[in-house]
Amino acid sequence: MLNEKELIIRPMVQESVQHNARVISNIRALTASLFGVAAGTLGLESWPGFIFYFIGTAVVSVLIFALKAEQNAAAFFFRPTTDLWIGDMFGGLMSFVLTWTLFYGLCKA
Repeated sequence: MLNEKELIIRPMVQESVQHNARVISNIRALTASLFGVAAGTLGLESWPGFIFYFIGTAVVSVLIFALKAEQNAAAFFFRPTTDLWIGDMFGGLMSFVLTWTLFYGLCKA
């Protein structure tokens, strides 16, 4: 958490923080669907499919941290741990399962 002196030196603009959270949410929703397509096409079942999703989500988080946040997540997010690394991980899970079962059914039919 930022203290008062740091907020005076580097103020947090609420609109920018909200925009960054929306961008991360959109990226996670899109990649969750893409991971579902990949898992269904590969024919993954049960735990391997969920492990595939969580590993893929971790890779996306690392890529966002390295490429978009320029390896300084505290400058772009109010709570970097929850907003960048954990946020929307379980929200995208439903999109993943939906596309996973759809493409699994299409490929196995």
